Amino acid sequence: MAATVSKLAAVVYPDGDLHGETADAVVLAFCHGLQRLGWQVGGLTQRRVPAPGGGKPALELVDLRSGAAHPVSQNLGPHAQGCSIDAGRVADASRVLRQALHDRVQLAVTNRFGELEAGGGGFAAEIAGLAGAGIPVLTIAAPKHLEAWRRFTGGEGDELPARAAALRDWFMLAAEKRAPA
Repeated sequence: MAATVSKLAAVVYPDGDLHGETADAVVLAFCHGLQRLGWQVGGLTQRRVPAPGGGKPALELVDLRSGAAHPVSQNLGPHAQGCSIDAGRVADASRVLRQALHDRVQLAVTNRFGELEAGGGGFAAEIAGLAGAGIPVLTIAAPKHLEAWRRFTGGEGDELPARAAALRDWFMLAAEKRAPA
């Protein structure tokens, strides 16, 4: 972690965790724990939904406050190898992050800093807006997107392992030890 704690942190999952599912589970459990303690946590986490017949799993973004699912995958066929994320559906789900900003949550979560965000799209504007408003933002990044993450944050974003203690330590400093509402 940097000498000064940033309002931006990415949980970096190892190459062996192909889809970041371990990081997803750690972040989700961390968020639910904060919510049980009374912290206002908003944003989106990611889950993979098995496809009927054993095809490529679909992705959903889940609103941390309401539990509403936002499907973001598009079916590219059984032999497709490319990214199946539908940028339009991601844009629709971004309203959850804008609502988190409006509500001044104490922690905002985005499911990934991925291909879309690395190119300046996806949730990049919402991440910047939340952090600019002083709201700590937690996301997940694959090693292949770390250079883009570093550029996006001006080298100021923290990079965390997928461990609850690391998330807790970062958050308590990033939240400036504000008590839950």
